[in-house]
Amino acid sequence: MIPAKAYAVHSPTEKLAPWNFERREVGADDVMIEILYCGVCHSDIHQVRSEWFPGIYPMVPGHEIVGRIVKVGSNVSKFKEGELAGIGCMVDSCQECGNCKKGYEQFCEVGKTVFTYNGFEKDGKTPTYGGYSNKIVTDQNFVLHVSDKLPLEGVAPLLCAGITTYSPLRKWKIGKGHKVAVLGLGGLGHMAVKFAVSFGAEVTVLSTSPGKEADALKLGAHKFCNTKDAAQVKQYNSYLILLSIPLLLSTITICI
Repeated sequence: MIPAKAYAVHSPTEKLAPWNFERREVGADDVMIEILYCGVCHSDIHQVRSEWFPGIYPMVPGHEIVGRIVKVGSNVSKFKEGELAGIGCMVDSCQECGNCKKGYEQFCEVGKTVFTYNGFEKDGKTPTYGGYSNKIVTDQNFVLHVSDKLPLEGVAPLLCAGITTYSPLRKWKIGKGHKVAVLGLGGLGHMAVKFAVSFGAEVTVLSTSPGKEADALKLGAHKFCNTKDAAQVKQYNSYLILLSIPLLLSTITICI
């Protein structure tokens, strides 16, 4: 077993504190990553506090992981030692069912989706521990290449908030000529704005916080609607109705 250090909680009421534990040895299909950065997602807080479902303790949160590969298994062909890599919210699945082979491991047909933390390995009994730690061992098929030209502290949140907004925009092939409404300018919303604008869409931010208008426009949004202002809502009413009919008008509304 491989000694590791982390920040963990041992119950829903505790605060994060240093914890020493052991990672599994690097298997033939595994890579070991020295973790350099890990984003803090609000879902980490929910799970630490058992607000969604009973947690598995001790719990090491973190699923926006970026680091450097320090060891690879004998069968690993996708990565080399010394490369930068990232890990998101999943670290394994059956990898054999129809959904897994299509890249939809979250819908594993035999229920073997393995989440990065607060879950169990495929054996159903070994807990998984996340990125609030100094190293992690993961199957190579759930690791992503990261360019050494990027600021790693900014890359980490892309492993959750980034892909959450990037994925639907790509699925609907959003680009020039499309109109996108983003509801909320929080951790996910601001990324949705940046992505949609970079793809060439006309972007409108809907928010209950008028103070966020300046930030929305700075990020590239073309319009801003304060949804607590009846006059503004009325002004945008017909426009926003059009935005909510993606199949008919080739537009999309993203709710964040």
